[in-house]
Amino acid sequence: MQLHISPSLRHVTVLPAKGVREFIKVKVGSGRVSYRMLFYSLLFSTFLLRFVFVLSTVDSIDGDHSKCSTIGCLGKRIGPRILGRRIESNVPEVIYQILDEPVRKDEVQGKTDIPQTLEKFMAEMKEGRSDAKTFALRLREMVVLLEQRTRTAKIQEYLYRHVASSSIPKQLHCLALKLANEHSNNAAARLQLPSAELVPALVDNSYFHFVLASDNVLAASVVGTSLAKNALRPEKFVLHIITDRKTYSPMQAWFSLHPLAPAIIEVKALHQFDWISKGKVPVLEAMEKDQRVRSQFRGGSSAIVANNTEKPQVIAAKLQALSPKYNSLMNHIRIHLPELFPSLNKVVFLDDDIVIQTDLSPLWDIDMNGKVNGAVETCRGEDSFVMSKRFKSYLNFSHPLIAKNFDPNECAWAYGMNIFDLDAWRKTNISLTYYHWLEENLKSDLSLWQLGTLPPGLIAFHGHVHVIDPFWHMLGLGYQDNTTLADAETAGVIHFNGRAKPWLDIAFPQLRPLWAKYIDFSDKFIKGCHIRAS
Repeated sequence: MQLHISPSLRHVTVLPAKGVREFIKVKVGSGRVSYRMLFYSLLFSTFLLRFVFVLSTVDSIDGDHSKCSTIGCLGKRIGPRILGRRIESNVPEVIYQILDEPVRKDEVQGKTDIPQTLEKFMAEMKEGRSDAKTFALRLREMVVLLEQRTRTAKIQEYLYRHVASSSIPKQLHCLALKLANEHSNNAAARLQLPSAELVPALVDNSYFHFVLASDNVLAASVVGTSLAKNALRPEKFVLHIITDRKTYSPMQAWFSLHPLAPAIIEVKALHQFDWISKGKVPVLEAMEKDQRVRSQFRGGSSAIVANNTEKPQVIAAKLQALSPKYNSLMNHIRIHLPELFPSLNKVVFLDDDIVIQTDLSPLWDIDMNGKVNGAVETCRGEDSFVMSKRFKSYLNFSHPLIAKNFDPNECAWAYGMNIFDLDAWRKTNISLTYYHWLEENLKSDLSLWQLGTLPPGLIAFHGHVHVIDPFWHMLGLGYQDNTTLADAETAGVIHFNGRAKPWLDIAFPQLRPLWAKYIDFSDKFIKGCHIRAS
C-alpha cells in the first residue's frame, strides 16, 4: 500500500500496490479546510484501515490454523470477542481422554514399575521418547498411586490424633491422684469453697457469674487463673465449677490450696445438686441410649479406618464422634443451666479448653434483645478454614427430617464462651427441643448429625441466638496452626477447640505458650507430675 501527496498538499492518492491504478483519489480545495488537519486525518485513517484489513484476512490466507503469522496470532489474542476467535489448546486430545477416565480400585494394584517421583518420571519419558498416549498413561498411574498413599497417610494421622486426644496423659492422671491423696491427708485441701461469709454471693445477681463444667483439674486451673488475672474487678467475679464425682476431691484440693482471691470460687459435684438428685435426668438417659446405639453399629475406630470408600475428612469426623468428651456428662450439662442455677438471671458458660485474655465484665452490658444465647458466628471471618461453618457443616441435609426443617446455608455459631440469659431461657422450650431431637437422632441410628453436642444445640437454640463480636471468642487453635501468635493475642478469649489440646503433646507448639503462661511450673504438684511448659 502506497500513499502519494502532492507538494502543494492539494492531491492525496492511496494505491494498494505499486503499478496498480488509483483506488482512492482526493482533491483538496483551497477553501477554509486546514491542509495540515486533513493530511493527518487521512494518514491515521489509512493505517487504521490497513491494520483491520490485515487482521481479518491473514488467517484465511495462511490456511493452516495450527500455524499463523505473527500479526494473525496477535489478532487471535487481543480480539477474540470482536472477531469471534477462541484460543486453541496445544495439548493433544488423547491426554485429556486418558486422564478423564474414572479411576478403578485395582488400577495400580500389583504394578511395581510406577515412578515414585517426578524426577524418575521425567527420566523415563526422556529415555523412552514416549508418545502422548504413553506419557498420559504413566502420569495417570503415578498420580493415582500417590493419591492412594496420601489418603492412607492422612487416615493414619487422624487415627493417631484420635488415640492421642482420647487418652488421659499420665501427667494429668498423676496430678489427679496426688491431689486426691492430699485431699485425704490435708485438712487445708478440704476447705469449704467458697467460705461461709461468701456463700450469699453465689446467688447474688449483682456479681458476674461464670460457669465451668470440667473433669480436668489442670485445664480448670488455667481457665480460673486467666479469668481472675485479667478481671478489672475480680472481687465481683464468681466462678462456679461443676465436676463429676471422681474429680470432685482433686478439684476441691487444687482450688483450696490455690485460691484465686479476691475472685470467688465454688466447686460442686453434679451429685450435690438437688435438682439432679430428685429423679430422672434427661441428659443421663440420653447419654445411656446414645452409648448403646453407638456400640451396636459404629464398630469402633478400626472399622471406621478400614472403610476404603469414604474421604479422609469424613473418617476424621467419625473418629472425632467417638471421642469420650462427646459422651461426657460435662459436655451435655449446659442444657440444664436454668435448673442448676435457679436464682441467677444471667451467666457466661466457659469450656475448659479456653484462655481468657481480657476483662469479661463488659459481656453483661451487651443487649441480648430478648435472645437466650449470646454467641460468635462461625461463617464469617478472615480465616476461611475456621470461619466457614454453616448448618450444612454439622447437620445431615440428605435426611428428609433435617432438610424439611432447616436451611443448610444458615450461619452456625460456637460453643466455648456463651452468654446465657437464664430468665429468657426459662420462658422457652429450648431444653425440651434439645431432647426431642436427641430422640429423633437415636431413632434414625444417629444419622441426623455426626458430632456431639453442638448440632442439637444449633437446633434447640434456633431463633434464640444473639450474635456477639468475634473479638470475644477466637476459635480453631486446636485443629489448625494458621493462626499466628500475634493474631491470637488480640482476642478476648481464645479457644483450643479440636484435638490438639494445649495440655497434650500434639498441641501446636507456637500457640501453647498462650495457655501455659497461666501455670506455675514451680508448684510442687506440677513439678511432681513432670508437667512442663513445652
